[in-house]
Amino acid sequence: MDIDIWRTVMKVSAHQEFDVTVTAVAPVGSVVAIDGGGIGFIDQVKHPSWWDVNVAPPQVGDRLHVVVLDPDREPPRLSALQKDMDIARRLTERDAAGMDTQDGTPPGDRR
Repeated sequence: MDIDIWRTVMKVSAHQEFDVTVTAVAPVGSVVAIDGGGIGFIDQVKHPSWWDVNVAPPQVGDRLHVVVLDPDREPPRLSALQKDMDIARRLTERDAAGMDTQDGTPPGDRR
């Protein structure tokens, strides 16, 4: 019996934010357990230590706040970079503002 653990434990959506715990570390990135259930992957370049020598590399047991970049990958791809969280928040706000208009255009784009 084949079980797709990534899909059966938790379905995530792009731009969602979660707290996670690092469960495994490899040269290419880290596997994390998402609070509430589920597994995710953080590529090495999506961890702050890749960009800042003052930040320690990920270790098993580390707690991080992350955002979902690609929910369709197995496991879903996540980022622990603040800039990615900021982008996701802006996109989410824009999408929410666009839903408030009858024609679906963002409020500032009406001509």
